[in-house]
Amino acid sequence: MIDLVKVTKKFKEKTAVENVSFRAKSGEIIGFVGSNGAGKTTTMRLLLGYLTPTSGKVTIDNIDPVEERIKVVKKIGYLPENNPLYSEMKVEEYLRFIADAKEINDYKRVVKAVSLEDVLKTKIEELSRGYKQRVGLAAALIGDPEILILDEPTSGLDPLEQEKIRSLIKKLTKKTVVFSTHILSEVEEVATRLIIINRGKIVFDGKKPGGKGSVEKLFKKLVA
Repeated sequence: MIDLVKVTKKFKEKTAVENVSFRAKSGEIIGFVGSNGAGKTTTMRLLLGYLTPTSGKVTIDNIDPVEERIKVVKKIGYLPENNPLYSEMKVEEYLRFIADAKEINDYKRVVKAVSLEDVLKTKIEELSRGYKQRVGLAAALIGDPEILILDEPTSGLDPLEQEKIRSLIKKLTKKTVVFSTHILSEVEEVATRLIIINRGKIVFDGKKPGGKGSVEKLFKKLVA
């Protein structure tokens, strides 16, 4: 479903990702971890067709995300790190707007899935950061996309809100989910597969190790 083959992306003299290859299948929840500047966000933007690879090949269901962007974005729900929302809109207005943009008639299904019933009439600017993340996740889920790309979905949330977002992600077992995070215990709890990227290169790709704290130990070993 997701396929990257020897992908490199350079920005002038800086190499953001180098020779990155991995394939993601339906039903996998991939924890994509690395230090700041490791190449996580760049890789995600390459998947979405926001960026063009300097070399290598990216395909989503055998479709090039740059050449056939519209086809690809219909398959992907995306929650960016900064979660851009129209803060002056009410939650229901915003979700209806996103549904119209995606040419989807029904947005109410995601309202229940993400537990937004109590804030539909509330302006987004009045919401807590946790609820704003839920609105962003709901927007990504509209249209029932096959793939979800979530960039730091729990960043800046308090522990209770983090747990709520993690619980929502764990329920998405029929989708392909790639989520980046700095919280290594989150990978242990949520992910079915672990990819570690360091200085633009993948240094680990496989089943997450078992045991509490095992992901952190592996990360520290590989990312010195």
